[in-house]
Amino acid sequence: MTQPVTLVTGTSKGIGKATAERLAADGHLVIGIARTMPNDAPGPFYAVDLTDRAATAEALAEITAEYAIDNLVNNAGYSSPQTLEDTDFETFDSVIAVNLGATLQCTQACLPSMKAKGKGRIVNISSRAVLGKEERTAYAAAKAGTIGYTRTWALELAEHGITVNAVAPGPVATELFKRNHPEGSDKLAAVMRNVPLQRGGEPEEIAGPIAFLLSDDASYMTGQVLYVCGGMSVGNGSV
Repeated sequence: MTQPVTLVTGTSKGIGKATAERLAADGHLVIGIARTMPNDAPGPFYAVDLTDRAATAEALAEITAEYAIDNLVNNAGYSSPQTLEDTDFETFDSVIAVNLGATLQCTQACLPSMKAKGKGRIVNISSRAVLGKEERTAYAAAKAGTIGYTRTWALELAEHGITVNAVAPGPVATELFKRNHPEGSDKLAAVMRNVPLQRGGEPEEIAGPIAFLLSDDASYMTGQVLYVCGGMSVGNGSV
């Protein structure tokens, strides 16, 4: 069988890094793209600031000229906690640019290859925070937007054999989460009290469901949101 070619954004750390490693172990040729170069990328890597539209377009043109993309994982994300009153538009625009702008730009670049093949898999990384979380006005709005993308694109692309699904993680021990919830802080303790499984997740526990959605086992699944959150989406907890 031909080796699947999968583009993953935000692969320098956290969920993106774990996903790249998992997919490479599963036999994918993983192309990574992120702002900073990781020490041990499992495949070709392109360093680019995804908020820079021109630089991103240049990198994507180079990638798609070299590789026929089968799958795309829109993982790159950014959160800067602020209350409603304190949310400034510079931060808001930056959060939207990464979580929504880059997702749209990367997906548009990969579509010609997928359509030519008559198949493809797109996984958008959302967040359990879309169900409500204090100090996440911009982030929750952006991640809710990725769910809107997912449902809309699933309808538009079904006729081309392309599925589009989303994974919405809960509290996962990424650098972003640790920065927003320092070890020993009241914020971290409050989150953990609301996790039915009584612990945070690991990046590898999100990479597994992403790998599933890219596999043939998920071929009849599209337009769906898979919450991987330790049960927090079931009740009233917040992350």
